[in-house]
Amino acid sequence: MAAFDSNVSEYIINIDNHKYFKFPGFCDVHVHFREPGFSYKETIETGSKAAAHGGYTSVCTMPNLSPVPDSYEHLKTQLDIIDKKSVIGIYPYAAITVGELGKELSDMDALAPFVVAFSDDGKGVQSDDMMRAAMLKAKSLGKMIVAHCEVNELLKGGYIHDGVYARAHGHAGICSESEWKQIERDIELSAETGCAYHVCHISCKESVELIRKAKADGVDISCETAPHYLLLDENDLQEEGRFKMNPPLRSTEDRLALIEGIKDGTIDCIATDHAPHSAEEKSKGLKGSAMGIVGIETAFPLLYTGLVKKGIISIEKLLELICYNPRKRFSIPVGEDYSIWDLDAEYNIDPAEFISMGKATPFEGMKVCGRCLKTVHNGKTAYKADDFEE
Repeated sequence: MAAFDSNVSEYIINIDNHKYFKFPGFCDVHVHFREPGFSYKETIETGSKAAAHGGYTSVCTMPNLSPVPDSYEHLKTQLDIIDKKSVIGIYPYAAITVGELGKELSDMDALAPFVVAFSDDGKGVQSDDMMRAAMLKAKSLGKMIVAHCEVNELLKGGYIHDGVYARAHGHAGICSESEWKQIERDIELSAETGCAYHVCHISCKESVELIRKAKADGVDISCETAPHYLLLDENDLQEEGRFKMNPPLRSTEDRLALIEGIKDGTIDCIATDHAPHSAEEKSKGLKGSAMGIVGIETAFPLLYTGLVKKGIISIEKLLELICYNPRKRFSIPVGEDYSIWDLDAEYNIDPAEFISMGKATPFEGMKVCGRCLKTVHNGKTAYKADDFEE
């Protein structure tokens, strides 16, 4: 397969006899901008500027904040900061349960008009009855349930994939069943309630298979994976915190199943799960470091280099996964938003050049192609490279 398909010419623009590419603004339905509550990791201002640096003009921010957006009063703290500080479109999630504790539903009625969907991201909703009640309420409000799927009793203190690397290096493993078992439950509940359901950051082959079958059965389900699950696996692990995220990097077999999932449409979106932490929090190796890596500034170059240039998918397919599909599923308009890219630019990923306050990436030092030169949101320049002149 060629790097570009026959339709890509519509994205080509010429400036001073140089060929650039003008793409619609990308959309990331899974980011952590950490404010309010954890602004030492990231702020809405730095997160939104980092997103623009990566060509993203719309993002959905996760609710594991302080205060947790489980009431309108708590959500308003976040909305006010977004209004004052963001350079792109931010669409926040509200929590499914109060405090993300899984014990009682959040004030979903009051929150629904102001949020993109409901999620307890960072935690799986453990109770079947609680998830059923959440789906019924979300369905009545015309909103989607977006789930971090994880069965707590199967975690057993693990922090990387329960595979070859964990056994060889004496690490506690996280089994794939902890992810797919809860997806299996939620598929049944989504079919029962009729609630629209989206699965966060799937990482294993069983999840792909379950979602593929659910779609064939007519369940209103969608899902996402992340660049690191498509481009890396447990064989790439090093004893550094920048390789630690949740869910973890799994086996080569899992990675290949995810690639088949994006190719055949089982996986609808690629989201970054951009999750910045302080340098200290990521400096304690695989066992002691916080879970999470940054990714919104590197996603397109990595995916373009690792998937498009290698002929695995077309540029059109990549745009479906990072722009068109997430916008359609989450009802987020693209408007006139766009970014301009030099796809011939080659460079090594250097966290020192990130706008994000978080610097931990497993892709540090990797050579990629594709440099964002300018990003425009609502007619205003959200990012422009210092050396780019139109």
